[in-house]
Amino acid sequence: MVDVVTICNEEDYASSGARVIDVLAKGGVVAFPTETVYGVGARADRPDAVARLRRLKGRTDGRPFTVHIPAPESLERYVPEPSALGRRLAHRGWPGPLTLLFRVDEPGTVLERAGWDASLADEVYAGEEIGLRCPDHEFTRRILAGVDGPVVAASANRAGGSPAGDAAGAIAALGDDLDLVVDGGPARYQEASTVVRVGDGGFEVLRVGVHDERSVRRMASMSFLFVCTGNTCRSPMAAGMFQQMLARRLGCAPEGLAERHITVLSAGTLAGSGAPAAPEGIEVMRRRDVDISRHRSSRLSPELLNQADHIYAMTRSHAGAVKALVPSAGVRTHLLSGDGDIGDPIGGGVEVYAECAATIEKALNVRLAEVEL
Repeated sequence: MVDVVTICNEEDYASSGARVIDVLAKGGVVAFPTETVYGVGARADRPDAVARLRRLKGRTDGRPFTVHIPAPESLERYVPEPSALGRRLAHRGWPGPLTLLFRVDEPGTVLERAGWDASLADEVYAGEEIGLRCPDHEFTRRILAGVDGPVVAASANRAGGSPAGDAAGAIAALGDDLDLVVDGGPARYQEASTVVRVGDGGFEVLRVGVHDERSVRRMASMSFLFVCTGNTCRSPMAAGMFQQMLARRLGCAPEGLAERHITVLSAGTLAGSGAPAAPEGIEVMRRRDVDISRHRSSRLSPELLNQADHIYAMTRSHAGAVKALVPSAGVRTHLLSGDGDIGDPIGGGVEVYAECAATIEKALNVRLAEVEL
């Protein structure tokens, strides 16, 4: 009979954690709960344990298992220079049912810098690619944090079988090939994680699991929202200039931002729907090679605020309106200019608009430097 530890409360966490870590350290193979299905894992630095894991999973192709990590911050131990997109997916999708694949140059060197032996590269990386997962299960993450080495794992089932959704299923599938089973009750989702390959500026969903492609796109996106009153001058000018700045920084046309999952929007706290940009604003932007002639006003809404990662208000009153509408958006809301309010040019001539645009541009340069793309 395989040994089983049952996790029900905080005392169980404390009493059983050391035992699980010890079994792994001695080359044991352990089945454990996650939020998706039950996993079965071993330490990558124990060749005997990894060999057993391969046998019981029927994996003969030498392909590495997924590395399980305790926190999103652990990403850079294995992927020292992740792209901004990769970091967004990791920090928005982890802990959670998302497996991310990254390309990494010189894996052996990366492992050595993390304090591990370079020879582990073949058990952790598939050539120059690694699969990482941070499960949303408190006990399992504590175990992963307590193990002084990479832990590789797969779903707790034989090749061709259905993944186990609870401890009993893991035992039925793998039985005496396990050294220990952690019983944390039924897995929350009873469905596999979604697998995503992160590329240069883009991603590919390799397997749809708990998250569908639409959910992954939301996690991958970065959205900027500029807020003024009527959404006919300050905020559309700011959005137009910021799009141009972002595109230059990324080396693409403004139209190419969408391919990089970046959106720049504007709205007004008292805006009507569908009003064009002020003629003076259109002219001032034209002089800057920014076209806002097709802009139409939008009213600030909870939907816009909930989707935005960065919210820039023209004045303190606009920032207050944002927080009143969606209190949780307050932490993502900043005055565009650290020097204070940016005045409304409405009613002024082209030169007044030009002065306003210059003030906005100065503030945008500061904000752009703060953003990791």
